[in-house]
Amino acid sequence: MTASTSKKYHYVEQYITQRIDQGSYQVGDKLPSIRELSEQLAVSKNTVIRAYQELEAISIISSLPRSGYVVCQPTQPASQPANEPSYVDLMAISKTILKHSLEQYSMPAGSAHPNTDFPAIRSLYAEIGRHSRYQTAIPCHYQMPPGNEILVKQLVHINEELGIITSPNKILITHGAQQAISLSLQALTQPGDIVLVDSPCYFGTLLLLESLGLKALEIPTNTTTGIDLVELSKALKQWTVKAILLNPSYNNPTGAVMPDSARRALLNLTTGIPIIEDDVFGGLAYQNRPKTLKTLDTEGRVIYCNSLSKTLDSRLRIGWVLAGKYQHQIEKRLISDNMGSLNLMQSAVGEFLTTGKYRQHLNKIRRCYRVNQRDFAACLTHAFDRCPSLKGQYHLSKPEGSFLCWLTLPQHADGFVIYQAALAAGISLLPGKMFSTQGQYNHCIRFNFANFQNNRQWQQGLTLLAGIIAAHLEEIAYTKEGK
Repeated sequence: MTASTSKKYHYVEQYITQRIDQGSYQVGDKLPSIRELSEQLAVSKNTVIRAYQELEAISIISSLPRSGYVVCQPTQPASQPANEPSYVDLMAISKTILKHSLEQYSMPAGSAHPNTDFPAIRSLYAEIGRHSRYQTAIPCHYQMPPGNEILVKQLVHINEELGIITSPNKILITHGAQQAISLSLQALTQPGDIVLVDSPCYFGTLLLLESLGLKALEIPTNTTTGIDLVELSKALKQWTVKAILLNPSYNNPTGAVMPDSARRALLNLTTGIPIIEDDVFGGLAYQNRPKTLKTLDTEGRVIYCNSLSKTLDSRLRIGWVLAGKYQHQIEKRLISDNMGSLNLMQSAVGEFLTTGKYRQHLNKIRRCYRVNQRDFAACLTHAFDRCPSLKGQYHLSKPEGSFLCWLTLPQHADGFVIYQAALAAGISLLPGKMFSTQGQYNHCIRFNFANFQNNRQWQQGLTLLAGIIAAHLEEIAYTKEGK
């Protein structure tokens, strides 16, 4: 091999490793094909093959039969030791950000609401209308826990499809998954206790901890495979944790999914500690979904929380909890908190679920979100790569379920400044600082692609956003040079 050829394959190696270090490629990501990279870097296919072989030899990448190469080395800096537990202070910024209506934005990608433009949703609201008329003809009464009998029976079937075998007397219907999680935390903790969470963490979870006076112990996660079990193990040795609260399937905000092997390891590492499993996106797997922690639990310590908010409509506020050995404590709190639930919504949704339209609807939205995820990622990449200061400087998670994804920008980027500029331009998104207690994700952004349409409006919105971010990064670079 000539010296020039040798330099070329080293150049290809450097190109790949730099993008891994920058986060453009993360663990599990598929790398460009040999032909694509050959054309992109203007080198021979043999040069790319040699570079890939060298990187595979040192376990940075690995080859998959008939699938090319993927990243197998961790693609983010080595995890820092787990943060010390800290109280949460996000209420003020959350109120400021969440007050904005989505209707006024040309690119509404900020909320975590599902797409409701489907025939089943119209059938559902027709059913709600019929039940509202029926309610006027019967005596007023409260719907006491566990909930409407028809609805409870239908939720048994929904849980079975998620791999959870249960019975009607084990299900407690709640006002959305948020109440299910809140009641679980109240049953397990006292103010000042430590709750271990994955990080980044859904801001609604952090707000619950804030309202209950609990400390959050954030454990770093990988945007593909979820929580770092090594750091979790270290944290459990150092701190007294009263509960663990995780979103292991299609995590909000990153879209990460814990592999089944990691879920089993998690249960082994945390013996005796109650786990609250938030599975609101679990039913939105594009193909095969992982087993729930609840399915793998043999101790009855996993409290399973779910809802219809992400699969049907968030306005329904229909959630449920399978509380295991904590059912008595949680049911007592549910009764005392509510003194009954929404008769109208429970009876109407229960009847709707008996029609079989829910399963058909799930199949439709899974296909829709899968296409949206692919097209949104392609449009964003096209827009961002046209900006020299952005190309190779970002990473977008590409989940295999749900309708949320996570954009990682260079560490010095200020996501809140970008959020404000985007808002003024008619673009809705969520800044990463909402998803932690220490502001460590201020360089990140969460998107919702549920309502994405591959049309001129969205393409222009992403092009405009790319320009906003590029200008922001260039301004930072200019300021640093000036100093």
